[in-house]
Amino acid sequence: MVKDTYESPLSARYASKEMKYIFSPDKKFRTWRKLWIALAESEKELGLPITQEQIDELKAHADDINYEVAQEREKIVRHDVMSHVYAYGVQCPNAKGIIHLGATSCYVGDNTDIIIMTEGLKLIRNKLITVIRNLSKFADEYKALPTLAFTHFQPAQPTTVGKRATLWLQELLMDLEDVEYQLSKAKLLGSKGTTGTQASFLELFDGDHEKCKMLDHKIAEKMGYKTCFPVSGQTYSRKLDSQFLNVLAGIAQSAAKFSNDIRLLQHLKEVEEPFEKNQIGSSAMAYKRNPMRSERIGSLSRYVMVDVLNGYFTTATQWFERTLDDSANKRLSIPEAFLAVDGILSLYANVADGLVVYPKVIEQRLRKELPFMATENIMMDAVKKRGADRQQLHEKIREHSMAASRVVKVEGGENDLLERIAADEAFGVTIEELEKILKPENYTGRAKEQTEDFLNECIKPVLEKYADVESDKPEINV
Repeated sequence: MVKDTYESPLSARYASKEMKYIFSPDKKFRTWRKLWIALAESEKELGLPITQEQIDELKAHADDINYEVAQEREKIVRHDVMSHVYAYGVQCPNAKGIIHLGATSCYVGDNTDIIIMTEGLKLIRNKLITVIRNLSKFADEYKALPTLAFTHFQPAQPTTVGKRATLWLQELLMDLEDVEYQLSKAKLLGSKGTTGTQASFLELFDGDHEKCKMLDHKIAEKMGYKTCFPVSGQTYSRKLDSQFLNVLAGIAQSAAKFSNDIRLLQHLKEVEEPFEKNQIGSSAMAYKRNPMRSERIGSLSRYVMVDVLNGYFTTATQWFERTLDDSANKRLSIPEAFLAVDGILSLYANVADGLVVYPKVIEQRLRKELPFMATENIMMDAVKKRGADRQQLHEKIREHSMAASRVVKVEGGENDLLERIAADEAFGVTIEELEKILKPENYTGRAKEQTEDFLNECIKPVLEKYADVESDKPEINV
């Protein structure tokens, strides 16, 4: 490891080797050469004087890039694309005259950016599937375990641990839909020339407009795409970058929500993220088990949600057919968003796969609050059995509840609401009868059934569709 040079933590600590390669120089320059081959082949097929021998020579050196030659040339010409055109020509002397024929730098630069973002999003999709798979197992396992639900982080009606997990899953499904939609409309820039008019190609093809149109179609097909943008300036619309960032920021939102919930649950000692045998939670407090991975998810997610603004401003400030104030920003904002979300999903998959649940703590907290929530049932039962006055009982329950709350909040005592009701002759009920009413599962509504329906109707088809996606087992820097 180099110790005297800055290295992005996204690369050094968080992102996977697969995502780092997608955004690596080697991936970029290999894609440039594939694009130059696709251009030459298409031009040959459309009648330009390019030989098969020249094409074969280009293909023979598609992957053995002579980086040293390109680097030395760039010191002289100060242009990365032309440096690599020169370096490719050194290896392919017979074909050097037709490399990049009629094209501008954005032909390789912008088409490569699109290809890399598309491949990056496919990797993100696979990691999303892993998270969905892990969470769905968790939701199914705990679909019937009653737990106290919260609104405003105040005790509300009970739900189940599994039902709560479906809320996280539903947001991930929404993200997956966005990913799939973005991938479904993938298209290349094609070869549009310096201002998007294809003027240089119209000259090469002796004014044949149809051949200019076919050139884009052939390039797209050879690169594995269905089509190209029908119109452009010199670059593809930077709104495409913004759309990719929107999808990534949406995933970050979902992950941050999950991580916050886990951090709160860990504070309550109900659910914890996985904790390694030799992991240290605090340098000062040896007993602590801090939710470090969930905190990291939240931290990286915040970065991505802010980074999305780069796409907005870059799109909005492109002048006419192009300006170059997008370039430096794109080099930072796009790769780092992908690397960050890659790291986020690795952490999310790891946490979801190893969540630790403490049913006794969950039951204890629920039972402390359940007497308040059961008062409606207790009141209705007394009305049905004894013909008591509903309004009178409502007022008595209000008074008993206030008194019990005072014992809990002011005196620090236990909730004695049931004892107060049992001692009130107006209700005509014993403490044993009240205990039977207070079964937690009687107050979770359709939580279990909703969880089962959701997993069967929404999650199962997705997991079957992506059954060939292997579960990601990332190495996590704890």
